[in-house]
Amino acid sequence: MFSITVRDHLMVAHSFRGAGSGPGQRLHGATFVVDAAFRRPALDDDNIVVDRALAAQELGAVIAELNYRNLDDDPAFAGANTSAEALAKVIADRLADRATAGRLGAGARDLAGITVTLHDSPMAWASYERAL
Repeated sequence: MFSITVRDHLMVAHSFRGAGSGPGQRLHGATFVVDAAFRRPALDDDNIVVDRALAAQELGAVIAELNYRNLDDDPAFAGANTSAEALAKVIADRLADRATAGRLGAGARDLAGITVTLHDSPMAWASYERAL
């Protein structure tokens, strides 16, 4: 399987639900480094996985929808904890929608999957992997 990864960053506010969340129940900020990896079993006719510039552009567009916002107010998280794991899924799903719509170029039609990883410290990160 071949892959390419593009990177961006994201700053959000959010809070957690549940007694096990401790002080995270209070509104707080989070800064994430966001990696989006695109996978396919074979390279396209141009010998690439997907156009890196388009992948970076579309990741940036998805990030812009969430950046500097309170995730607790985002309908994508209604009734759910705004965990890094849940945020990675939302980003991956939005990238998948863009790939399916052709916004990552014609070669993206043959992508096998996308993995989004959110790094919130050098010691911890969360990922969501989805098939296409």
